[in-house]
Amino acid sequence: MPEVSSALSLSTVVLFVPIVGFLGILLFLREEQHTEQIKWTALGTSLVTFVLSLLLWIGHDATVPGLQMVQRNDWLPSSGISFYVGVDGLSLLLIILTTFIMPLAILSSFRVHVLEERGRQKLYYAFMLLLEFAMLGVFMAQDLFLFYIFWEITLVPMYFLIGIWGAEQRMYAAVKFFLYTMAGSILMLLAILYVGIQAGTFAVPDIIAGIQSGAISFPMDGILGSTQSFLFLGFFIAFAIKVPLWPFHSWLPDAHVQAPTAGSVVLAGVMLKLGTYGIVRFCLPLFPEASVAWAPYIAVLAIIGIVYGAWVSYAQTDVKKLVAYSSVSHLGFVVLGIFALNAQGIQGGILQMVNHGVSTGGLFLLVGMLYERRHTKAMAAFGGIWKAMPLFGGLSLIIVLSSMGLPGLNGFVGEFVILLGSFGSNVLGPLFTLFATLGVILAAVYLLFMFQKVFMGELDKEENKNLPQLHWQELAVLIPILIAIFWIGLQPRPFFDTMDASVNQVVEQVQPYTVQADNAALLPVDEIAQATVR
Repeated sequence: MPEVSSALSLSTVVLFVPIVGFLGILLFLREEQHTEQIKWTALGTSLVTFVLSLLLWIGHDATVPGLQMVQRNDWLPSSGISFYVGVDGLSLLLIILTTFIMPLAILSSFRVHVLEERGRQKLYYAFMLLLEFAMLGVFMAQDLFLFYIFWEITLVPMYFLIGIWGAEQRMYAAVKFFLYTMAGSILMLLAILYVGIQAGTFAVPDIIAGIQSGAISFPMDGILGSTQSFLFLGFFIAFAIKVPLWPFHSWLPDAHVQAPTAGSVVLAGVMLKLGTYGIVRFCLPLFPEASVAWAPYIAVLAIIGIVYGAWVSYAQTDVKKLVAYSSVSHLGFVVLGIFALNAQGIQGGILQMVNHGVSTGGLFLLVGMLYERRHTKAMAAFGGIWKAMPLFGGLSLIIVLSSMGLPGLNGFVGEFVILLGSFGSNVLGPLFTLFATLGVILAAVYLLFMFQKVFMGELDKEENKNLPQLHWQELAVLIPILIAIFWIGLQPRPFFDTMDASVNQVVEQVQPYTVQADNAALLPVDEIAQATVR
């Protein structure tokens, strides 16, 4: 049982700073008179949140697997519901990712023409801060009821960001996004109610402790028809839709293509990770036996998603849709790593969540910068852009290579550890790894194809010959992305150390249900981190 405290914790402060900015913009700033103040208030709030989140990282004891910086107060005590938040190695890096991406998304919005055309900038920046609050809440919540509330809140600001400031078919995309994710959430709500009522509490650490001691039991009598399987699927389907895992992915391309640039950055950078995080946080420790039973079948879906996402990406003529479909492929790797059900696979999956947020968020920023200059996303409208914007072309190449998984950059580290984990998994094995490597090859194909179409070749279109060079605000958005790409790629050790103890705890909870195998050939995590650098 984790130690809890009713005192105000740093995690609570980080969680509620965006709400302070949200209320400040709504209550004290008028759009007609304070447009610039609204922008800078939103940016300042997100930067303060980022700095405070770094203090979370600095104060985190990586040797302790359980929750830290805990805040727990009774909310509905008669129902076993509490305001219960905290951080551990499973969530900390994703909290940092959220607070890192949000200032970049907000700053990138300063030069977006659609905000000036459609107005309502006060609402736009308020929704961005509300979205940050909700996403942080998902990563911090340790009560199932509280988690569900934050999970649902994330839908509201993103729905309006797409529906008001999106492209031509924005309302169709916004409604499709909302309905798909809401449908999955209903199944999860039913599972949450059953688990909470049976356990007598909604506190996740208390439920896990009860499961480990045998005081709480969800029967598992075969893969179909058992209570634990139904509960597992109730959670998993909601998370799979959010990831999105094939075949639950069809809402994603529409949402990405129609969303404004910042919406796409946050959607790809953070919101998709709510699903993969939920799998690690809830599915594995709450339903370990069902997780093992379903792992091979889910891994098959992940492999299909890896290959399908890459194949469909190559067929796109719209550069934003290409990047959107690439997420289906990249997050298939994350799901594969998680359901390897060993430390290497899960650690690789968590790191790849961060890597995908950085690299794909960067790709959407690049697409947005091109769109602001040419007002088109068609690859055929470009060509030879590197000659017109050499600095932009060079920075774009680095981000493309990072998404491709080039050694020395961030994408390689996560993919390598995931493949290592799946290869040595007791429940998967080499055949899954073999098919997954096809995604690595196909990623190089579609990303280099896109780069060649947009940036290389002759500068033969008059509209492209005098494109404006990068503004300082655009450089301020891209440079932190590049720093993260090289830092994770060259020095991944701090990231592995942060999650090591917490991941090992999850593996220990699942391990009794996996097939025993000789683990002598598996590299320790410390050696993996060093090997990726070498």
